Amino acid sequence: MSSELATNKSKSTRKNIGLIRFTSILALGNLILVLFHLSYIPLRNLYLKTFPELTEVYDPVVGIEPHPETENYLNTVNELEEQVVQTGLQSPQTEELLEELRLLSERIIEENPFEGADKISILEKIKNEIRLRVGEEYARDAFATFWSKAYLSQAGWQEEIAFFQREIKPLFKRNYYREIGQFGYFVDYFWRIDLPFIIIFALEILVRSYSTSRRKPQLNWREAILRRWYDFFLVLPFWRWLRVIPVTIRLYQAGLLNLESVRKQLNYDFAVSFAEQIIEMIGVQVIDQLQESIQSGELEHWLFYPESHRHYIEVNEVNEVKAITTRLVDISIYDVLPQIQPDIEALVHHSLENTLSQSSVYQQIENVPGLSHLPRQFTEKLAKDVSQTAYQNLVNTLEDPVGAELTARLTRNFRDAWDTELQKKQNREKLESLLVDMLEEVKINYVKRIAEGGVEKLSEKADKVEEIIRQK
Repeated sequence: MSSELATNKSKSTRKNIGLIRFTSILALGNLILVLFHLSYIPLRNLYLKTFPELTEVYDPVVGIEPHPETENYLNTVNELEEQVVQTGLQSPQTEELLEELRLLSERIIEENPFEGADKISILEKIKNEIRLRVGEEYARDAFATFWSKAYLSQAGWQEEIAFFQREIKPLFKRNYYREIGQFGYFVDYFWRIDLPFIIIFALEILVRSYSTSRRKPQLNWREAILRRWYDFFLVLPFWRWLRVIPVTIRLYQAGLLNLESVRKQLNYDFAVSFAEQIIEMIGVQVIDQLQESIQSGELEHWLFYPESHRHYIEVNEVNEVKAITTRLVDISIYDVLPQIQPDIEALVHHSLENTLSQSSVYQQIENVPGLSHLPRQFTEKLAKDVSQTAYQNLVNTLEDPVGAELTARLTRNFRDAWDTELQKKQNREKLESLLVDMLEEVKINYVKRIAEGGVEKLSEKADKVEEIIRQK
């Protein structure tokens, strides 16, 4: 039974993957059509030169028709060629066609039918080619000369007509007339090609949203549809170029396009940029709040009298400032002072020796034979006894209840005296100014430096950790 369920699940998975790939390829085909359509007008000259059959098929889609004036001009040239072949260059019919071509040339120069298709440069190229061919300075004179019986007879009408058909006719063919609709916009029938794709994608969105809402009852229809919001670009009849977004995502999800490196780089860039802004904003905000607390006196009051804050919340009912102070005192007395006691003894000995050396009695004893060593031994013993006694008395004081009470009273009085002195305007203002300036320097020199360079290092470390985990 379990193997049958696994087989059915495997078939369902393959079916879903096959459907995803089919719709992805269909969306890709639609995107190619959209991009071709968007490029058709700008690149029509290229398509006309390389794939003339394609332009014949696709011109009606975008409402392009041969321009009546330029088409009439080319038809007249074809009639002239046929007439010369039949009756020769000197016949009245040939002269009539030449006269008509001279009039049509002058009208094209004056009215410029290339302007509507934004092909003004094409007309300039045509005029330049004719001027160079006949050696005239002005375009009107050049066309009049080119379509004259004397010039064609002298230069050879076969060569000149062949030149026109080879060099000038393709330029005339680039001009066109584009139909304008009733709302004043160019006619575009691409929607007829695009509509079946839109219908298919709209149905797919509905089916997928229905399936998602069935699998996840906590989602309503709107939420299920918004899960794949980018698919809406596939059904928009405008801004069709935005379909590149859902097509790219679909191809990536179907495994037909590898964008893993791009995805990682985008995530990296976004994370780094976002983290830089967050770190800088938080760091600057914290320091600004500290500066405001210092200037208002709130920080001082919080450090020494936290219990007076009505909304202040104690953790484990412990005054951290007092606990930290007590811990620092214990470490100093029981751990630090024993280690530096020899240095204290040396300092006390040096002080005593300097003090006693100024005494006349001390100097006289040093001068007595056999007793010169006594002052030095005396100062050494006295320094050692003083330092050891002071240290032992300090320890005994802290361990003795009465001494502890005296120490606590000393601490309270010290705090009260400290607070009194801090309340003096000159002391408070000076300390506040120094602390605010120090925090400003920290904000400028360290917070921004972390935001600018530290995030990169953190990201690199995270990548290394991820690589180590992946290898294991």
